[in-house]
Amino acid sequence: MRKEQVIAGRPSGSEHRRLGLVTTTALVVASMVGTGVFTTTGLLTKDVPSAAGILLCWVVAGLASLCGALAYAELGVAFAASGGEYHFLSRLMHPMVGFLSAFVSLVVGFAAPLAAVALAFGSYLTVFVDIDPRVSAAALIVVLSLLNIWRVSTGARFQNAFTVGKVALIVGFVALGLPRGDWSLLASDGELATVLVSPGFAVGLLWVSFAYTGWNAGVYVAGEVADPVRTLPRALVAGTLLVTVLYLALNVVFLSAAPLSALAGKLEVGHEAALHLFGQGGARVLSAIIALGLVSTVGAICVTGPRIYEAVGRDIPRLRFLARRTEDGGPIYAVLIQTGLALVMLLSARFEDLLIYTGFTLSIFGGLAVSAVFLLRRRDDIETPYRMPGFPITPLLYVALMVWMIVAGIVERPITAAFGGGTLLVGAALYRLTGGYEVDST
Repeated sequence: MRKEQVIAGRPSGSEHRRLGLVTTTALVVASMVGTGVFTTTGLLTKDVPSAAGILLCWVVAGLASLCGALAYAELGVAFAASGGEYHFLSRLMHPMVGFLSAFVSLVVGFAAPLAAVALAFGSYLTVFVDIDPRVSAAALIVVLSLLNIWRVSTGARFQNAFTVGKVALIVGFVALGLPRGDWSLLASDGELATVLVSPGFAVGLLWVSFAYTGWNAGVYVAGEVADPVRTLPRALVAGTLLVTVLYLALNVVFLSAAPLSALAGKLEVGHEAALHLFGQGGARVLSAIIALGLVSTVGAICVTGPRIYEAVGRDIPRLRFLARRTEDGGPIYAVLIQTGLALVMLLSARFEDLLIYTGFTLSIFGGLAVSAVFLLRRRDDIETPYRMPGFPITPLLYVALMVWMIVAGIVERPITAAFGGGTLLVGAALYRLTGGYEVDST
């Protein structure tokens, strides 16, 4: 029999499932659309020196994310508890694997991006207000973290409003930019097939995977999602598809705005494209769009990340404090620890240095989690109310792509791979220090 799950001394039952389809989908969209899409393309040009190849990179990464979302939907519905990969890997593989995924999520998946995204918000805000970017970044992190500790429902309404605004502004920018672009700049140079199978394309997917990070956000709050059998699959698929279309449209605008040589190596490629299309005034408008969008991204990270650490706190006695909540709010100490780490990282965070590191390390656990669907299908003691379409082709495609990206990352970026391996070693040591734990495998 499945164990009753307890959050800070109370059951995690349906009475605490407050998040509906709109909020869960908004959480996925908000988690995905951050600085990555506005910065990655300029950096991609080193590994993928072709406008058509860059667009193909965004398409392939989007399709991979969709395959992953379908697998995560089946896993999320089967367990219907907050925590994401932590639950899947702990119960289907080994508790240590689940713990490592939670540790990687804390350091690589949430705290570091939280710092980077907030810092980007502060940088864009300086276009309108003369304030130190680190000050405004820290203030945003603290305010949104406290909001989610205080009341989940208030955080959800805030998230919905900013996400809808962000999508509307991006659609507006695309609608205005597409007619002004030079579409001849998107033409293939005839070597697209060569680019597609090159190691550089695989490394390019690591760059782009940072921008797609968040497609699985819904499973991190699965324990608070109303009617997860219907809501989770719809939210994950709808959110991922919407963002993939937005990303492709934005990159068509970016790449048709100026020659690739003008965008190459530019971190703020969105700003550069807006300068070519609309002049200085248009660039300021885009900065406002990005700044508003980053608010919802920071809010989404503040919501999703702590649910993983909370799940760890339920299983490991020495970390039980991580599962303590306020009556109507989120996990107090889990939020505070993530906030503290992010604030520390603000002192040295460089967004571009985190891209490959984050994409490489998270690809390992994304691949492991999706492969866990095969283990789930072999279990007769776990009910699977939702089954992903396209099995086994879709999860096999995702896992194969992750393996290719990881191998290319090791070969092409050995230092980055070493940092990723070091992160896993630190997590393994921490697992041993906590004494390990046993979980109910059902």
